[in-house]
Amino acid sequence: MKVLANDGISPLGEKALSKAGYTIETTNVPQPELIQYINDNNVEVLLVRSATTVRKDLIDACPGLKGIGRGGVGMDNIDVDYARDNGRLVFNTPGASSQAVAELVITHMMSMARDLFDSNRQMPTKGSTDFKVLKKKYGKGIELRGKTIGLIGMGRIGQQTAKYALGLGMNVIGSDPFMDKVTIDVQVANQTVSVELITEDRDRVFAKADFISLHVPAQANGQAVIGKSELDKMKEGVILINLARGGIIDEAELIHALNTGKVRAAGIDVFKNEPTPSEALLAHNRISLTPHVGAATVEAQDRIGQELADFITTNFPLN
Repeated sequence: MKVLANDGISPLGEKALSKAGYTIETTNVPQPELIQYINDNNVEVLLVRSATTVRKDLIDACPGLKGIGRGGVGMDNIDVDYARDNGRLVFNTPGASSQAVAELVITHMMSMARDLFDSNRQMPTKGSTDFKVLKKKYGKGIELRGKTIGLIGMGRIGQQTAKYALGLGMNVIGSDPFMDKVTIDVQVANQTVSVELITEDRDRVFAKADFISLHVPAQANGQAVIGKSELDKMKEGVILINLARGGIIDEAELIHALNTGKVRAAGIDVFKNEPTPSEALLAHNRISLTPHVGAATVEAQDRIGQELADFITTNFPLN
């Protein structure tokens, strides 16, 4: 059985599949050539991440394709229901990257709380000439302990983020239409402390939170989760973090809110027009930027690769 990991797979996952007798290819085939490549090379399982899309046309044109796997959580780049309705097994790795994404959320939060992201831009060019000016500029940071973080979406990544935030001494509130409460187990040395969180109405979270982190999928209608009306409900000087999906924050409204001071800073890892993000976002001095690397740790990629390999060997056994 031939498996094409079009957006790559960790060496651990590749080794596990090869050892089990599968032919694993890591050739990155351009999207316009993908259908022909799958058919010409008898690919039966296609693995993707966020770069490759698997739409109705590909599913219809590749009758030999049995499975479609997403190395990660969100599957908005795959026509999941259509694929399943047409006999394809569609799968992902929902838990493998939760810790990596949550740690990057906290990284952005700490960076923005102390303006580290901007200081790192300015010190190399102005540190020797304007040291005192920069010292004054970046001497107005805030501490995380005692602040309130609002989590929009309390799934695996939201819960992992809550663990870190609780460990930092933050107040954690969250909103999720699919659960009324969630128990967060926080490991402290050799002890486990269980904290029950009651989810709240989203507008109440907007009004109470000093930091807001989004953990929701792309919306079916393509609309933003955070627009002008939602921003208006937030505290003055709120800090936003989006490591979920590009476009769930209205980017034009975010820039306006940053310019007026309504939003103190924003941590952005995902963008509406990837891989060509808005220049206005990239150039803004109040945005902490990363290039969609939330799940990109060595450990997370190993977990994703192993989970994909385990699923394939279990559900697509060799004769």
